[in-house]
Amino acid sequence: MFDWLIENGWILWLVLMLGLAAVETLTLDLFFIMMSIGALAALAGALFGAAFFLQVIIFCVVSLMMVLLIRPLALKHLKRGNPDQLSNIDRLLGEHALTLEPVTGLSGTVKIGGDTWTARTADGSSVPAGQRVAVSRIDGATAVVSPVTHPETTESGAI
Repeated sequence: MFDWLIENGWILWLVLMLGLAAVETLTLDLFFIMMSIGALAALAGALFGAAFFLQVIIFCVVSLMMVLLIRPLALKHLKRGNPDQLSNIDRLLGEHALTLEPVTGLSGTVKIGGDTWTARTADGSSVPAGQRVAVSRIDGATAVVSPVTHPETTESGAI
């Protein structure tokens, strides 16, 4: 059996390559795909008639080089993004809003960038409808707001 495996090593490397690629689809951490590329290099060695021990060395060297050299670059490229770019709730903090109804320490509604939110004031004060406020934080689905002393307008004059 072992003699057959050595003579037909390409089958081992093909199965290993496909198996590692399948595991990569489950983990998505770019580790197993690098080892799969090492198995592909060993498969090429087997098809060109390299001895089995040389195929194992090719697998080890190529896999190690891929993990140490290519994987960090690939991860950096995949995770590249603007660190200043805010998303979700973080982008609402500090935004200006318009009170649609009086906002107190317990209830109220505001319009933040076209969306209507339930709101309450941070200090428990009351802000009448039609006033500008700034979003201090978000508690669940409620915007906690503070009155703005110097309202800022956009180019169109709207919020």
